[in-house]
Amino acid sequence: MLNFTLLAAFVPTFLFVSFTPGMCMTLAMTLGITLGVKRTLWMMFGELIGVGLIAAAAVLGVAALLLAEPWVFTAFRWLGGAYLVWLGIQMWRSKGKMAIPTDVLAAGPAISRRALFSQGFVTAIANPKGWAFFMVLLPPFIDRSLAMAPQLSLLIALILLIELSALLAYAVGGSTLNRLLQKSSNVRLLNRIAGSLMLAVGIWLALG
Repeated sequence: MLNFTLLAAFVPTFLFVSFTPGMCMTLAMTLGITLGVKRTLWMMFGELIGVGLIAAAAVLGVAALLLAEPWVFTAFRWLGGAYLVWLGIQMWRSKGKMAIPTDVLAAGPAISRRALFSQGFVTAIANPKGWAFFMVLLPPFIDRSLAMAPQLSLLIALILLIELSALLAYAVGGSTLNRLLQKSSNVRLLNRIAGSLMLAVGIWLALG
């Protein structure tokens, strides 16, 4: 059984939260600019798995245990942030696998699906704001008088659906920007926009 009153309040709350610009949305837009929506889906899959794990852990109390060891988050954040900063610098210089090549014939091997998946997963899991957010916001929508499993399953499914919608919207926005500016004279500008966004995400992840 479910508490439909809580469910009715849950959906608009998480729609607002998910579509608010944040670390993962910025990453989706950045990859939409440089790789397109189709390849960005692999990052989204990793991010969604990370979000689902965080949501379940927040309700089950695992998050409180992990937050008691802040050094784990610090190390994870700094490693993930440093990697994203490095990618941002490469993109800003129109180099690396994720940059749009200024010469199509000079394009190197594409970034792997596994790397994109890992990038999304690490960005979601290493975001302490995400843990704190789910610990504070999600439990009030659980009715303790009803069975936990069906409620948690439905809420996580809704969270992932809403999150995917938001990620797709941002990735499509980035891809649209790419099409608008995709001229030989503007490729470097696109790379610098995407690289700056990636740098911002990396710094945000490390210091947030």
